[in-house]
Amino acid sequence: MSSSNAMGMRNRIINGGMNIDQRNSGNTQTITSGAALAYTVDRFYAYCTGANVTGQRVANTGVSGSTAQFAYQFTGASSVTGIGLGQRIEAVNCFDLAGTTASLSVNLSNSLLTTVTWTAYYANTADTFGTLASPTRTQIATGTFTVTSTLTRYSTQISIPSAATTGIEILFTVGAQTSGTWVIGNVQLEAGSVAQSFERRLYGNELQLCQRYYYKWQAGTSYAKVGFGRAYSTTNGAITVYLPQPMRTVPVGSYSALANFDIAGVGNPTALTIPDGYSADYRVLDLNFTRSGLTVGQVYQMEASNNTSAWISWSSEL
Repeated sequence: MSSSNAMGMRNRIINGGMNIDQRNSGNTQTITSGAALAYTVDRFYAYCTGANVTGQRVANTGVSGSTAQFAYQFTGASSVTGIGLGQRIEAVNCFDLAGTTASLSVNLSNSLLTTVTWTAYYANTADTFGTLASPTRTQIATGTFTVTSTLTRYSTQISIPSAATTGIEILFTVGAQTSGTWVIGNVQLEAGSVAQSFERRLYGNELQLCQRYYYKWQAGTSYAKVGFGRAYSTTNGAITVYLPQPMRTVPVGSYSALANFDIAGVGNPTALTIPDGYSADYRVLDLNFTRSGLTVGQVYQMEASNNTSAWISWSSEL
């Protein structure tokens, strides 16, 4: 057994087994046709053309010899002309693959189509792949797998150019998925010319890897606590939040309705800014809040306002 395998770091794809789904918790997600990349299960993005499709993490239907718990499934729709699912790998996690041969392996099935195309790219500048409409990447190689309605494992070898030190993107695509389902799982990219069995990492370790790029705080109880802070004027204050992992870069924040939150003793915030301030490793962040009736210097607590629908997310995806 290689040392990298023993340490659980052979697979450069994070969450290849689709176990972590912070955004949707296994619920269905609509992928909007022609829109920007939509992140699905952690670290994977999707897009479609022609018409909207539905994506969802599902129970693994089984590959001979596989012990995967989950896979990701797209459900086709009339007028769909294409679907893509991919992952962008940070340069620090794939720098050593430049100038070598790598193996790509994946579980695939499709109840309608018989061809799945794979394509590998590298970023033109470090960790900057561009947008769906304006990509800033260079193609490394592309090929196809001939698939059936039975979930089966496929593999191929990719010659990674020496220039690919800036991050690698792996993309799987299908064409007119006008009905039926496309299932994908156990995605793996590893060094070497032989595709080995899928590397299973402990759930907690995989979650930590995912939370470098995305973290979602979800109220599990009606009055779940977000954090504590203080007012620095009669209308503004800041709540300090400690994230479970340092994030890759300054994250972009988002949150549910303001009515889902409460500044204890005062009421709902009228505005939130995420993040306001942050630590050098992007782990300690401030939620800047606005609310009338504050007392300067007083400590306040932010919590869910008698609901479990409150959520806040931070994203530093590639």
